[in-house]
Amino acid sequence: MEFEAYEYAGLVIGGIVFLFLIRLAVGYYASRKVANVADYIVAGRRLPIYLASASIMATWFAAETMMGASSTAYQYGLQGVVFDPFGAAACLFVSGLFFIRLMRRARYLTVVDFFERRFGKEMSFLTSLAQLATYFAWTGAQIVAGGNIIHAILGWPVATGMILVATIVTFYTFMGGLWADTLLDFMQMFLTAGGVTLIFIGVLNAVGGFRGMVENAGSLYVSDPLTLLPIKDEGYLGYTGYIGIFYWIAAWLAIGFGSVPTQDLMQRSMAAKNEATSVWGSYIAGILYLTFGIMSPLIGIMMFKLNPNIAPEQTEFLLVTAAMEHLHPVLTALFIAALASALMSTSDSSVLSGASVVTENIVPLFVKNIDEKQKLLLTRIMVLVIGFISVAIALWAGTIYKLAMVAWSILLVGLFAPFAFGMYWKKANKSGAIAALAGGFISWVILGVYYYQTSTFAICEADFECAFWDAVYISSFPAFLISVVLQVVVSLATQKVDTPMELTDVDGNPLELKLQLGFLSLKDAIWGKPEEEIEAKTSKAVAD
Repeated sequence: MEFEAYEYAGLVIGGIVFLFLIRLAVGYYASRKVANVADYIVAGRRLPIYLASASIMATWFAAETMMGASSTAYQYGLQGVVFDPFGAAACLFVSGLFFIRLMRRARYLTVVDFFERRFGKEMSFLTSLAQLATYFAWTGAQIVAGGNIIHAILGWPVATGMILVATIVTFYTFMGGLWADTLLDFMQMFLTAGGVTLIFIGVLNAVGGFRGMVENAGSLYVSDPLTLLPIKDEGYLGYTGYIGIFYWIAAWLAIGFGSVPTQDLMQRSMAAKNEATSVWGSYIAGILYLTFGIMSPLIGIMMFKLNPNIAPEQTEFLLVTAAMEHLHPVLTALFIAALASALMSTSDSSVLSGASVVTENIVPLFVKNIDEKQKLLLTRIMVLVIGFISVAIALWAGTIYKLAMVAWSILLVGLFAPFAFGMYWKKANKSGAIAALAGGFISWVILGVYYYQTSTFAICEADFECAFWDAVYISSFPAFLISVVLQVVVSLATQKVDTPMELTDVDGNPLELKLQLGFLSLKDAIWGKPEEEIEAKTSKAVAD
């Protein structure tokens, strides 16, 4: 990206500084609304539909996802972005239909609460470690992306940019928790979605409209860039036969199922004001995410038509280049500033999610009788700690983005089966859950080595990085199937020695398991009152 020669570089820098200052101001404002841990972690469970859906959408609509999608589509067409936005959008619909309603009903603070009440302390601890591993990597990825953006725009060292981004994110999250995150996410959604829409329209006009986009569409390595399916004689991303099918399915499942049992998604759903709002918030976020998320890869495909001679390593800032070429300077400045700010909407969620898991699920295993004020203080301290550790990881591993994408595969091969079966199958027990988690992960590692040695190393022409990551993804699908089988087989084999635990809500009361699916009234989602408010009034009336 030739940003140094851009005539309006000063305008862009001013926009970035302005949005950074707004984030700090919102963090201070939100801090005045935080009175307890529930306020800090789940915003008091009173988010309305527009905040719940916007927050989910903005959290997932990350800066490096938009930039990466346009770059990947330039090279591989829509095949290359099956992971995201298509798999990611599928996750939001799957979660809303099958899982979110029950999680909101239970009034948990973290997704790990579910595993603890359904499978016990041991599974709670293992799940917490898996969540933390994911969020350390994912937060580090956002910090790396932020450092690269600051470097490209200001010319500062990447490490300096990382530290700046991490400091701002950690500081306002420390102050305002989820209240700060959701308010900023709401603002962020309009800036990024509006910006990418304007770029899409500008590039679409440049190629001659929709007909021009479709006719003679091309990409660097794929003959048909507008298909999501494996291509005859080409397979999926260069892999044919059953290996290609495994890779294609894994692309859908990595985020599509892997991101279901995650803290950042469930945290926002559990923060919604009632069950209908939590469910519809996920549906609306999915619609928004798919609508605006598809624009970035289509921009990449159209940019290939306009200039098919860009080297792969130079496509990283393709979206920014499109903005500079096809938008008014003021709009370009606003979009690039929003892009730099957007990565913070994902970073703050990751930091807060990790801190929530530590204070709500790991610390109580070792320290008893922590009151609300102590827990709130500890959560804030953990925000600082996780922010610091994430910076250290980002500085140590500057190419962590691929590792972060694979992080969701950790949850796919280890946690999805216990989560789904624990919610829908009464015979699922602790032994089955631990076997599914451990067996899925171990088989993933073993199969990864196998596919690297037998397939990916040759296909990637001895390129270690290409072969390694392809093997990791391909092996995640059979490892996921092994996890599912272990959950069922081990649970059935250990019913007498390991009686399944009854699922309870946050207060330890048996949870009503009927009406779990996300078929709820949109009217209730929009106009319905917070459930805790209704319960409080009912209790008061009974007492009077």
